[in-house]
Amino acid sequence: MLDIELIRKKPEFLKRRLAERDKELAKLIDKILYIDKERRKTITQIENLRALRNRKSKEIGVLRREGKNTSLLEEEVRKLKEEIEKEEKKLFTLQKEFRSLMLNIPNIPHESVPSGEGEEDNVEVRRWGDPKKVNFKVKPHWEIGERLGILDFKKGATLAGSRFTVLKSAGATLERSLINFMLDFHINRGYKEIIPPHMVRPEILEGTGQLPKFEEDLYKCEKDNLFLIPTAEVPLTNLFRGEILREEDLPIYLTAYTPCYRREAGSHGKDIRGIIRQHQFNKVELVKIVSPENSYEELEKLVRDAEEILRLLKLPYRVVELCAGDLGFSASKTYDIEVWFPSQGKYREVSSCSNCEDFQARRMNTRYRDSSGKIRFVHTLNGSGLAVGRTLAAILENYQRPDGSIEIPEVLRDYVKADTIYPS
Repeated sequence: MLDIELIRKKPEFLKRRLAERDKELAKLIDKILYIDKERRKTITQIENLRALRNRKSKEIGVLRREGKNTSLLEEEVRKLKEEIEKEEKKLFTLQKEFRSLMLNIPNIPHESVPSGEGEEDNVEVRRWGDPKKVNFKVKPHWEIGERLGILDFKKGATLAGSRFTVLKSAGATLERSLINFMLDFHINRGYKEIIPPHMVRPEILEGTGQLPKFEEDLYKCEKDNLFLIPTAEVPLTNLFRGEILREEDLPIYLTAYTPCYRREAGSHGKDIRGIIRQHQFNKVELVKIVSPENSYEELEKLVRDAEEILRLLKLPYRVVELCAGDLGFSASKTYDIEVWFPSQGKYREVSSCSNCEDFQARRMNTRYRDSSGKIRFVHTLNGSGLAVGRTLAAILENYQRPDGSIEIPEVLRDYVKADTIYPS
C-alpha cells in the first residue's frame, strides 16, 4: 500500500512513476485524492456535529436543573443525532471505497527500473554457463520423463485434471532431493527454516498484495474462508504482521519449502505440455525483513543466493531486470533468474527476486523502532530459491544422454543415492 501522505504531497510524481506500469493508473490517483478529500471533510463534519450535540446536551442538563422547558433543545439534539448518523453512513461508504482504491494501486517502480511495457523490454544483466553442445537431438523434459517412467501426466489428469502431474520413483526422489539440497544450502547461508500453514485467512493474502486484485488466481475453501497459499512468501512475510520489531532484530532471513497452488487463470494455451506451469508445484522460498537503508543491498544478495543453486547444479542461466511494465503488483524492483531449456532453445524463469520496499509492510502494519526511537516501516523482499519443478525439468533436459538416461548433477548424488536415472 502506498503512503497516503505521499499521494497528497506528490500526486504528479506518483502519476509519472505509475504511468510506467500503466497509463490508466493516473486516474486512480485522482480518484483517491477526491475520495480522500471527501472522507476528511466528512470526518470534520461529524466531529463538529458531535461537538455541537454535546454542547446542546449540556445546556439541556443546566435548563432541567433550573426547572426550565427543554423541548426545543431536545428536538435540536434529536435532529443533530439523525444528521450525525447520516454522515456516519456516508463516511462508512467513503472509507470502504478509499480502502478499496488504496489496496488496488500497485507499488511504485524504483527509479533504477528500466522503462518498458512487457517481457520484451526486460534487460539482461548477466549470464552464467554455456549450454552444452550435443551430437544428438535433444528431447523436451516431458518426453524424457515419460520415457524414464518418472513423470505421469495421464495419472495426474485422472486424479485432478489438466496441469497436475504424478512424479514416480526416481522422479519423486529427485524432486525431494532438490528440496532438501535447496533448504540445506539456504540454511547454511543464514536463513531460518519455517514450516508455515498452507492455508491462510484473506487478510494475510491482502497483506502481501494477492488480495483483492488476484482473487481469481487463488484456490479458496469457501466454508472456512481460507485460501491455499500461492507461494510461501505469503505466510512467511506475514509472520510479523502488526508487530513492532527491534532494530537489532533486523535483518531477518527466512526460508520454507511448500507446495504452491495457483489457478493460472490467465495462462490458457501456455505451457500445456510438461511441468513448467502447474496448478500445484513445489517451491523453496526466501523472504527477508530488513531496514530501508539496506534493502537494495539485500536484494542483490538475495539474487546471488538463488543464483548459486543453479551454479552448483551447473545449469546455464541468465539474470534479467524486469522493466516497469512487467513488474509484479507488490514489487518496486525485480530480477528474474532464467534457466536454459535446450529443447526450446531459450531461457525460462525459475526464480523471481523482488524488493517490495515498505509496500507490503504498510498493508501488514509491520514496523521497527530505529536507534533514535522512531517507529518506521520495514522493507520486505522475497524470491524463489528455487521453483523445484522447473529446476527438475531443466535438469532432465540439460543432463540427458543419447541413450535416454539422465546424469544426476554431482551436487545431488548424495541426496539421490545414485548418479544416473535409467529408463525403467
